[in-house]
Amino acid sequence: MSKDVYHFWALLDAAPEGISVRFPDLPGCITSADTAEQAHSAAREALEGFLYVMEQDNDDLPTPAPLDAIIAQAEDGEAAFSVSAYMPTVRGAMESRAVKKTLTVPKWLNDEAESQKLNFSQILQEGLKRSLGIEGNRK
Repeated sequence: MSKDVYHFWALLDAAPEGISVRFPDLPGCITSADTAEQAHSAAREALEGFLYVMEQDNDDLPTPAPLDAIIAQAEDGEAAFSVSAYMPTVRGAMESRAVKKTLTVPKWLNDEAESQKLNFSQILQEGLKRSLGIEGNRK
């Protein structure tokens, strides 16, 4: 079951070659950056994307472990910090993002449309909405 806000602990490891971040409660949810500020931002983005995919796949999300359990899993040099994901914003952004589609049209039709400076994306969107009986824009 999805909810609006998630809070997970992350472990940050600063090394000369860069900063890595991992979420012990979410195996495979990792990221990296050059600075601590970038690492925090990248950690939030990684968490949001990871949770979004888990929600879409109807996976059970784990209950976040308490800080002392996370610290017990930390390796030498790792520091724990909290990362939050506000999912209504994430879901909205993911649902409204543009998706690239490749299509094929006859050359003569392409040439005519380009000569009239038609916007292929707009026309495809309008045609899909008309075919699906959708009016207006979804948010």
